[in-house]
Amino acid sequence: MTANGAIAAVPAPVLPPARTATLAVRGATKYFGAVLALDGVDLEVRRGEILAVLGDNGAGKSTLIKCISGVHRLDAGTIEMDGAVVDLHSPAEARARGIETVYQDLALFDNLDPAANFYAGRELSRLSWLPRGLRPLRRGEMVTATRGLLDRLQVDLSNPRAAVGLMSGGQRQAIAVARAAAFASRLVILDEPTAALGVRETRRVLDLIVRLRADDHAVIVISHAMDHIVEIADRAIVMRRGRVVGEVGDVRDNQQRIVSLIVGGEG
Repeated sequence: MTANGAIAAVPAPVLPPARTATLAVRGATKYFGAVLALDGVDLEVRRGEILAVLGDNGAGKSTLIKCISGVHRLDAGTIEMDGAVVDLHSPAEARARGIETVYQDLALFDNLDPAANFYAGRELSRLSWLPRGLRPLRRGEMVTATRGLLDRLQVDLSNPRAAVGLMSGGQRQAIAVARAAAFASRLVILDEPTAALGVRETRRVLDLIVRLRADDHAVIVISHAMDHIVEIADRAIVMRRGRVVGEVGDVRDNQQRIVSLIVGGEG
Protein backbone atom coordinates (compact mmCIF):
# COMPACT_ATOMS: atom_id res chain seq x y z
CA MET A 1 0.00 0.00 0.00
CA THR A 2 1.32 3.46 -0.90
CA ALA A 3 1.46 6.51 1.40
CA ASN A 4 -1.88 7.82 0.11
CA GLY A 5 -3.64 4.51 0.77
CA ALA A 6 -3.63 3.16 -2.79
CA ILE A 7 -2.71 -0.43 -3.35
CA ALA A 8 0.67 -0.69 -4.98
CA ALA A 9 0.91 -2.71 -8.18
CA VAL A 10 2.67 -6.03 -7.76
CA PRO A 11 5.40 -6.41 -10.37
CA ALA A 12 5.10 -9.41 -12.65
CA PRO A 13 7.57 -12.19 -11.82
CA VAL A 14 10.62 -12.36 -14.03
CA LEU A 15 10.72 -15.84 -15.56
CA PRO A 16 13.99 -17.37 -16.69
CA PRO A 17 14.28 -17.57 -20.47
CA ALA A 18 13.55 -20.96 -21.98
CA ARG A 19 16.66 -22.72 -23.21
CA THR A 20 17.05 -22.74 -26.95
CA ALA A 21 16.90 -26.24 -28.37
CA THR A 22 20.29 -27.62 -29.35
CA LEU A 23 18.55 -29.28 -32.29
CA ALA A 24 15.12 -28.46 -33.70
CA VAL A 25 13.60 -30.21 -36.70
CA ARG A 26 10.62 -28.41 -38.27
CA GLY A 27 8.29 -30.01 -40.78
CA ALA A 28 10.84 -32.58 -41.96
CA THR A 29 9.63 -34.24 -45.17
CA LYS A 30 11.51 -36.83 -47.20
CA TYR A 31 10.52 -38.86 -50.27
CA PHE A 32 12.24 -41.88 -51.78
CA GLY A 33 10.64 -41.95 -55.21
CA ALA A 34 6.89 -42.15 -54.58
CA VAL A 35 7.34 -43.33 -50.98
CA LEU A 36 6.81 -40.69 -48.29
CA ALA A 37 9.34 -41.63 -45.59
CA LEU A 38 8.98 -38.51 -43.41
CA ASP A 39 5.75 -36.54 -43.28
CA GLY A 40 6.16 -33.17 -41.55
CA VAL A 41 8.17 -34.37 -38.55
CA ASP A 42 8.87 -31.95 -35.68
CA LEU A 43 11.48 -32.66 -32.99
CA GLU A 44 13.44 -30.76 -30.35
CA VAL A 45 16.24 -31.82 -28.00
CA ARG A 46 18.24 -29.69 -25.58
CA ARG A 47 21.59 -29.94 -23.85
CA GLY A 48 21.60 -32.27 -20.87
CA GLU A 49 18.60 -34.19 -22.21
CA ILE A 50 18.10 -37.71 -23.53
CA LEU A 51 15.31 -37.91 -26.11
CA ALA A 52 14.09 -41.35 -27.17
CA VAL A 53 12.74 -41.79 -30.71
CA LEU A 54 10.48 -44.82 -30.74
CA GLY A 55 8.40 -46.67 -33.29
CA ASP A 56 8.00 -49.96 -35.07
CA ASN A 57 10.12 -50.96 -38.07
CA GLY A 58 9.36 -48.67 -41.01
CA ALA A 59 8.20 -45.80 -38.80
CA GLY A 60 10.82 -43.42 -40.23
CA LYS A 61 13.25 -43.32 -37.32
CA SER A 62 16.36 -44.25 -39.30
CA THR A 63 15.48 -41.88 -42.12
CA LEU A 64 15.05 -39.06 -39.62
CA ILE A 65 18.44 -39.54 -37.99
CA LYS A 66 20.12 -39.91 -41.38
CA CYS A 67 18.68 -36.52 -42.37
CA ILE A 68 19.95 -35.01 -39.11
CA SER A 69 23.33 -36.68 -39.70
CA GLY A 70 23.68 -35.33 -43.24
CA VAL A 71 23.33 -38.69 -45.01
CA HIS A 72 20.04 -37.65 -46.64
CA ARG A 73 18.79 -34.16 -47.46
CA LEU A 74 15.27 -33.11 -46.61
CA ASP A 75 12.84 -32.45 -49.45
CA ALA A 76 10.99 -29.95 -47.23
CA GLY A 77 11.33 -28.58 -43.72
CA THR A 78 14.29 -27.20 -41.77
CA ILE A 79 16.92 -28.25 -39.27
CA GLU A 80 18.03 -25.71 -36.66
CA MET A 81 21.08 -25.77 -34.41
CA ASP A 82 20.90 -23.45 -31.41
CA GLY A 83 18.10 -21.50 -33.10
CA ALA A 84 19.80 -21.01 -36.48
CA VAL A 85 18.75 -22.86 -39.64
CA VAL A 86 21.55 -25.05 -41.01
CA ASP A 87 21.99 -26.97 -44.25
CA LEU A 88 23.43 -30.38 -43.44
CA HIS A 89 24.37 -31.51 -46.93
CA SER A 90 26.83 -34.24 -45.88
CA PRO A 91 27.95 -36.24 -42.84
CA ALA A 92 31.11 -34.12 -42.75
CA GLU A 93 28.99 -30.98 -42.47
CA ALA A 94 26.95 -32.52 -39.64
CA ARG A 95 30.15 -33.44 -37.79
CA ALA A 96 31.48 -29.93 -38.31
CA ARG A 97 28.29 -28.67 -36.64
CA GLY A 98 28.93 -30.87 -33.60
CA ILE A 99 26.70 -33.85 -34.45
CA GLU A 100 28.08 -37.37 -34.06
CA THR A 101 26.09 -40.51 -34.85
CA VAL A 102 26.72 -44.10 -33.74
CA TYR A 103 24.95 -46.54 -36.07
CA GLN A 104 24.32 -50.19 -35.32
CA ASP A 105 27.36 -51.30 -37.32
CA LEU A 106 29.53 -48.97 -35.15
CA ALA A 107 31.84 -48.11 -38.11
CA LEU A 108 34.96 -49.20 -36.24
CA PHE A 109 38.19 -50.46 -37.83
CA ASP A 110 38.68 -53.89 -36.29
CA ASN A 111 42.42 -53.95 -36.98
CA LEU A 112 43.09 -50.66 -35.17
CA ASP A 113 43.29 -49.87 -31.46
CA PRO A 114 40.89 -47.42 -29.72
CA ALA A 115 43.10 -44.35 -30.23
CA ALA A 116 43.48 -45.00 -33.96
CA ASN A 117 39.71 -45.51 -34.22
CA PHE A 118 39.03 -42.29 -32.31
CA TYR A 119 41.16 -40.23 -34.67
CA ALA A 120 40.50 -42.03 -37.96
CA GLY A 121 40.14 -39.21 -40.49
CA ARG A 122 41.04 -36.66 -37.78
CA GLU A 123 44.63 -37.66 -37.12
CA LEU A 124 46.84 -35.23 -35.23
CA SER A 125 50.05 -34.64 -37.19
CA ARG A 126 53.17 -32.52 -37.38
CA LEU A 127 54.81 -30.68 -40.28
CA SER A 128 51.58 -29.30 -41.70
CA TRP A 129 53.41 -28.05 -44.78
CA LEU A 130 53.77 -31.65 -46.00
CA PRO A 131 51.00 -33.41 -47.96
CA ARG A 132 48.58 -34.97 -45.46
CA GLY A 133 49.59 -38.57 -46.16
CA LEU A 134 53.27 -37.79 -45.49
CA ARG A 135 52.91 -35.95 -42.18
CA PRO A 136 54.30 -37.69 -39.04
CA LEU A 137 51.49 -38.53 -36.62
CA ARG A 138 51.37 -37.23 -33.05
CA ARG A 139 50.61 -40.75 -31.86
CA GLY A 140 51.41 -40.13 -28.21
CA GLU A 141 48.99 -37.21 -27.97
CA MET A 142 46.20 -39.22 -29.57
CA VAL A 143 46.73 -42.14 -27.19
CA THR A 144 46.82 -39.86 -24.14
CA ALA A 145 43.68 -37.97 -25.17
CA THR A 146 41.80 -41.19 -25.90
CA ARG A 147 42.74 -42.77 -22.58
CA GLY A 148 41.78 -39.58 -20.75
CA LEU A 149 38.30 -39.57 -22.27
CA LEU A 150 37.78 -43.29 -21.69
CA ASP A 151 38.78 -42.82 -18.05
CA ARG A 152 36.47 -39.82 -17.62
CA LEU A 153 33.55 -41.78 -19.07
CA GLN A 154 34.56 -44.80 -16.93
CA VAL A 155 35.04 -47.08 -19.92
CA ASP A 156 37.05 -50.06 -18.68
CA LEU A 157 39.22 -51.82 -21.28
CA SER A 158 41.35 -54.76 -20.23
CA ASN A 159 43.94 -53.89 -22.90
CA PRO A 160 43.51 -50.34 -24.27
CA ARG A 161 46.16 -50.96 -26.96
CA ALA A 162 44.51 -54.08 -28.40
CA ALA A 163 42.76 -54.07 -31.77
CA VAL A 164 39.04 -53.42 -31.25
CA GLY A 165 38.23 -56.56 -33.25
CA LEU A 166 39.52 -58.58 -30.29
CA MET A 167 37.26 -56.80 -27.79
CA SER A 168 33.80 -57.74 -26.53
CA GLY A 169 30.64 -56.31 -28.03
CA GLY A 170 30.10 -54.05 -25.04
CA GLN A 171 33.65 -52.70 -25.18
CA ARG A 172 33.31 -52.01 -28.90
CA GLN A 173 29.99 -50.25 -28.34
CA ALA A 174 31.50 -48.18 -25.53
CA ILE A 175 34.42 -47.15 -27.75
CA ALA A 176 32.04 -46.04 -30.50
CA VAL A 177 29.91 -44.03 -28.05
CA ALA A 178 32.97 -42.50 -26.39
CA ARG A 179 34.37 -41.52 -29.80
CA ALA A 180 31.10 -39.75 -30.59
CA ALA A 181 31.22 -37.96 -27.23
CA ALA A 182 34.81 -36.87 -27.89
CA PHE A 183 33.94 -34.96 -31.04
CA ALA A 184 30.26 -34.03 -30.58
CA SER A 185 30.09 -30.47 -29.28
CA ARG A 186 26.28 -30.43 -29.49
CA LEU A 187 24.50 -33.72 -30.20
CA VAL A 188 25.13 -37.48 -29.96
CA ILE A 189 22.74 -39.80 -31.84
CA LEU A 190 22.69 -43.49 -30.90
CA ASP A 191 20.94 -46.08 -33.07
CA GLU A 192 20.05 -49.22 -31.07
CA PRO A 193 23.06 -48.83 -28.72
CA THR A 194 22.34 -51.99 -26.69
CA ALA A 195 21.33 -54.35 -29.50
CA ALA A 196 22.87 -57.83 -29.19
CA LEU A 197 24.67 -57.03 -25.92
CA GLY A 198 24.63 -59.15 -22.79
CA VAL A 199 23.26 -57.94 -19.47
CA ARG A 200 26.57 -56.72 -18.04
CA GLU A 201 27.64 -55.01 -21.27
CA THR A 202 24.23 -53.39 -21.64
CA ARG A 203 24.55 -52.00 -18.12
CA ARG A 204 27.87 -50.38 -18.97
CA VAL A 205 26.56 -48.80 -22.16
CA LEU A 206 23.44 -47.42 -20.44
CA ASP A 207 25.62 -45.92 -17.70
CA LEU A 208 27.80 -44.36 -20.39
CA ILE A 209 24.78 -42.78 -22.09
CA VAL A 210 23.66 -41.28 -18.77
CA ARG A 211 27.15 -39.82 -18.31
CA LEU A 212 26.82 -38.14 -21.73
CA ARG A 213 23.78 -36.31 -20.35
CA ALA A 214 25.69 -35.37 -17.20
CA ASP A 215 28.40 -33.92 -19.46
CA ASP A 216 25.70 -31.63 -20.94
CA HIS A 217 25.42 -33.36 -24.31
CA ALA A 218 22.09 -33.49 -26.09
CA VAL A 219 21.40 -37.16 -26.82
CA ILE A 220 18.94 -38.88 -29.18
CA VAL A 221 18.48 -42.62 -28.67
CA ILE A 222 16.64 -44.99 -31.00
CA SER A 223 15.82 -48.29 -29.32
CA HIS A 224 13.26 -51.09 -29.26
CA ALA A 225 14.24 -51.96 -25.67
CA MET A 226 11.48 -50.29 -23.68
CA ASP A 227 13.02 -51.13 -20.30
CA HIS A 228 16.21 -49.31 -21.29
CA ILE A 229 14.31 -46.26 -22.54
CA VAL A 230 12.28 -46.09 -19.33
CA GLU A 231 15.50 -46.07 -17.35
CA ILE A 232 17.46 -43.38 -19.19
CA ALA A 233 15.17 -41.17 -21.31
CA ASP A 234 13.85 -37.76 -20.22
CA ARG A 235 11.28 -37.59 -23.03
CA ALA A 236 10.12 -39.77 -25.89
CA ILE A 237 8.50 -39.17 -29.24
CA VAL A 238 6.73 -41.98 -31.08
CA MET A 239 6.75 -42.24 -34.86
CA ARG A 240 4.47 -44.24 -37.13
CA ARG A 241 4.42 -44.25 -40.94
CA GLY A 242 6.75 -41.28 -41.17
CA ARG A 243 4.88 -39.06 -38.71
CA VAL A 244 5.21 -38.15 -35.04
CA VAL A 245 2.04 -39.51 -33.45
CA GLY A 246 2.76 -38.57 -29.86
CA GLU A 247 5.20 -37.15 -27.32
CA VAL A 248 5.56 -38.39 -23.75
CA GLY A 249 7.26 -36.32 -21.07
CA ASP A 250 7.27 -38.73 -18.13
CA VAL A 251 8.41 -41.94 -19.77
CA ARG A 252 8.51 -44.06 -16.64
CA ASP A 253 4.85 -43.45 -15.76
CA ASN A 254 3.49 -43.65 -19.31
CA GLN A 255 4.73 -46.96 -20.66
CA GLN A 256 1.25 -48.18 -21.59
CA ARG A 257 0.58 -45.02 -23.58
CA ILE A 258 3.89 -45.36 -25.41
CA VAL A 259 3.12 -48.95 -26.39
CA SER A 260 -0.37 -47.90 -27.50
CA LEU A 261 1.13 -45.15 -29.69
CA ILE A 262 3.64 -47.54 -31.24
CA VAL A 263 1.04 -50.16 -32.19
CA GLY A 264 -1.56 -47.62 -33.33
CA GLY A 265 -3.93 -47.68 -30.38
CA GLU A 266 -3.96 -43.86 -30.38
CA GLY A 267 -2.55 -41.03 -32.41
